[in-house]
Amino acid sequence: MHLKISLWMAVASVLGAGAVQAQTTGLDLAKNKACMACHQVEAKRVGPPLKSVAERYAGQGDAMVDYLAGKIRGGGRGAWGAVPMPAQTQVSPEDARLLAEWILSLAPPKQ
Repeated sequence: MHLKISLWMAVASVLGAGAVQAQTTGLDLAKNKACMACHQVEAKRVGPPLKSVAERYAGQGDAMVDYLAGKIRGGGRGAWGAVPMPAQTQVSPEDARLLAEWILSLAPPKQ
């Protein structure tokens, strides 16, 4: 019985650590791909705060991940004001998808 409890506690800690790891990995990836040169997580810089992006597009499913990944790689203009976002072609499609998933994870939980 004690072994089962220990096993469940280990599984729970790994799952909880996975969410924290995703946050850290996403931020590290954003730093490595130069996203943070124009964006911050909570404050406006040149581009909108990443939390604002997450809040605007939260809850729209996998299609929104694809949309944001496309915007990361292809750039955009007009959705957040007059300053265009240049295309980030140095970001691979896989990394763009990881970044989009991470950004969307920044949205506060719905109540």
